[in-house]
Amino acid sequence: MPIVDVQFRITGKLIPVDHGYHLFSAVSELIPELHEYDEAGLHYISGQLAGNRCLSITDRSFLTIRLPSEQISIFLPLAGKTLRLGEYDVHIGVPQTIALIPSARLYSRLVVIKGFMEPELFLEAAQRQLQKLEIKGKPSLVLQEQIAENNTGKRSGTHSAYLRRTIRIHDKEVVGFALRVEELTADESIKLQEKGIGGRRRFGCGIFIPDRR
Repeated sequence: MPIVDVQFRITGKLIPVDHGYHLFSAVSELIPELHEYDEAGLHYISGQLAGNRCLSITDRSFLTIRLPSEQISIFLPLAGKTLRLGEYDVHIGVPQTIALIPSARLYSRLVVIKGFMEPELFLEAAQRQLQKLEIKGKPSLVLQEQIAENNTGKRSGTHSAYLRRTIRIHDKEVVGFALRVEELTADESIKLQEKGIGGRRRFGCGIFIPDRR
């Protein structure tokens, strides 16, 4: 059965930047079957940084669920509903189904591999998971430019650091990294989008999309 993305337009004002657990809780309250479907993954909702650890909803903000096509009908009742994400409400519009498209370069904003929180060891663990899926693509950690300050407190240039991200689940902060995988064949690209790597998929982790940057 093909894996697809079901995308619902959302409207509202703000959502928390770290909304993975809130989103899973809100969707599973309306669709309890989500607890049973290990293959289902909830994409991170994109938006514009608004300060105060919030995102502003834009016309590019969607609730997107990656799942086997035979499960689409289970999630259609989300249309027209309101989800509570932290302190904020978002309203769910009508869905559309989007097929996965192969891309030689894929990106995941947050991959979590239990027990691996240091960059080098994490990258080795990610490589092993790719090999287990028989994917020969080249993984790399995403770099983030950071502003450096000298001992006077003035900016003295920039340096690069790996883009480490966290997600709060209950009272626990889970650590992972942004990951890019390149040099993928079409078949490998679809497989990686379907399967993902790492854990916490239902909280938005380990879900890969074409990297257009």
